[in-house]
Amino acid sequence: MTSVRVERHFRGPERSGNGGYVAGLVGTALTAELDAGLVPQVTLRMPPPLEKALELTPGRLVDGTAVVAEAVGVDGDVLADATVDPVSPEEARAAEASYRGLRNHPFPGCFVCGPANPDGLQLKPGPIGDGRTACTWTPAPALATEGQVDAVFLWAALDCPGGWTIDLEGRPSVLGQLTACVDARPEPGEECVVLGRYLGADGRKTFTASTLYDADGRVLARAKHTWIMVDPALFN
Repeated sequence: MTSVRVERHFRGPERSGNGGYVAGLVGTALTAELDAGLVPQVTLRMPPPLEKALELTPGRLVDGTAVVAEAVGVDGDVLADATVDPVSPEEARAAEASYRGLRNHPFPGCFVCGPANPDGLQLKPGPIGDGRTACTWTPAPALATEGQVDAVFLWAALDCPGGWTIDLEGRPSVLGQLTACVDARPEPGEECVVLGRYLGADGRKTFTASTLYDADGRVLARAKHTWIMVDPALFN
């Protein structure tokens, strides 16, 4: 058991942790325990509290008796269709100019894509057609462990590019579940490309996928998401 804190700069909504980052904490803790062929699937059970001691074990993050998030191993084939067709870094940079979060962001302090969080990843996933988004990401040295970007931040980077394939003005949503697989970790300072793709919706739920590539077009990580439509006023 490990005690962890979700510091304020790792927030998503104003009063809770970024879903991708928190899912990354739980998912990476479980990864080493899984049999070959399985990948972590993390379900967020409540808004992750900020700046509070939480208990992390492989498969679970808890706040006292309350379960914040749970992870289980699922067949890796669930991500078979999660790879989003790549674009060049130049195309991804061009898409950033159309990033809707620069004008009207439901959670402007988001660690991954919030324009009001100078300590965040500052991703700007803009639309490129066919229900896809794209952006670039150059990980900072502070995100690295042993010379490579920590897998927790790869989970985080896979989060919001999927979310911005949704009409977040009409369907403001938060992450409910994230299934991810990290194939390789980039070095800090290496330009990467992140893409998202819209998969469909069912009631208040929306389903998306995302893929992280290095500058040479090699897949680094893949994910699928389930988003839950919410009232942003309840989170900010």
